[in-house]
Amino acid sequence: MPLNIKDLKITSSDFQPLGKLRDEHAGDKGNVLPKLKVSGVPAGTKELAVICHDPDAPLPNGFTHWVVYGIDPSTSDLSDAQEKFRVGPNGAGGMQYYGPQPPAGHGEHHYYFWVYALDTKVEGTPTREEFLQKYAGNVIEQNRIVGIYENK
Repeated sequence: MPLNIKDLKITSSDFQPLGKLRDEHAGDKGNVLPKLKVSGVPAGTKELAVICHDPDAPLPNGFTHWVVYGIDPSTSDLSDAQEKFRVGPNGAGGMQYYGPQPPAGHGEHHYYFWVYALDTKVEGTPTREEFLQKYAGNVIEQNRIVGIYENK
């Protein structure tokens, strides 16, 4: 299977790649969604999806912090994505951004903010796992930015 990374990018003015997320973005210290921007959306994209996932969480599948569907391909600023698009369930079962909150003393966790350009529209609000299983074959391109957070 070819890699699906070319021109699509997701960036943040709140943190650099592999940079530290600020406390205000943590689930128990403000829960403010980092500012995210998307660029380089490939031709043929019908919809964008964004997922924030922590693979370091001490759970079999990590922890999903945010899933968003129905993002118009012309959208570049995701600052209001929480209110403007379809938000799916996070790992706690809520339908909103749930910021980093790793167990104290568990070390640094990596928060992957993935953007997916899809050749079809996503139906409903699947979980991260359901989305990846059902729509993996519809991904035209994908990319991510990773932030780091530690709860000391």
